[in-house]
Amino acid sequence: MIIIVFGLPGSGKSYFASRLAIRLEAKYVSSDVIRKDLFIHRKYSKEEKMKVYEVMIKEMKKAVQQDENVVLDATFYKANIRDKFIETADDYKERIIFIEVRADQRIIIERVSLRREDSDADYSIHLSIKKVFEPLESEHLILQSTQENIKEMMNKAINYIQTSHG
Repeated sequence: MIIIVFGLPGSGKSYFASRLAIRLEAKYVSSDVIRKDLFIHRKYSKEEKMKVYEVMIKEMKKAVQQDENVVLDATFYKANIRDKFIETADDYKERIIFIEVRADQRIIIERVSLRREDSDADYSIHLSIKKVFEPLESEHLILQSTQENIKEMMNKAINYIQTSHG
């Protein structure tokens, strides 16, 4: 099973995705961790982002080949990026379950102003990605993140996954 958790920086997607991976006993693949491993000085340039997504595709392939469930965590801000993952999954006769995490602007500002372990994305990066973010048009689960609803988000996600993957 392949699950992509996506959304804008500060939405709470990494916090949610890492816990979802634990709950599903799935491999967790984080764009923030990969970016940190690949680049000493992170600029969030288009080239940097594409390199991170290339590594994520390799990790997804590896997980599928090893018959592991995988949770991929990144902004997935462009349709053509999501399409590459869908095409790769199709090659393996796998389907991707998409989960989008959103949060109110006030919460996002609060979150991106705090030091986070793996992400360097500040509010200016959030705004630059938001400007070019292409919504996912196909069916997917949308979760609204607050400061205290992780349990509710998890329950909704598990129900969605069970009915989608069933």
